[in-house]
Amino acid sequence: MRIEAYNQVAQVYQGSKSGKAARPNGAAIGRDDVTISRAGHDYQFAKQAVAEASDIREDKVAQLKTRVESGSYQVDPGDFASKLLEKYNALQK
Repeated sequence: MRIEAYNQVAQVYQGSKSGKAARPNGAAIGRDDVTISRAGHDYQFAKQAVAEASDIREDKVAQLKTRVESGSYQVDPGDFASKLLEKYNALQK
């Protein structure tokens, strides 16, 4: 065991026993201050806007609902089958 290393560690702990942190010359005593950059502020604003937005696009739902009720909504069976297979293959990975 190296006694020199133990003495250095002990000195570090002895120096911090006073409970007061040493302040550099000219350091102000007071409260901490936090500032948020403009990009950070914009990010928070955008995040809040997205959180408040609805997950359902009411205009699209109303349009499709009208087409289904009137019987004018047609689905191509080939397109449906290919999308179904894409989803199935994605789940298998």
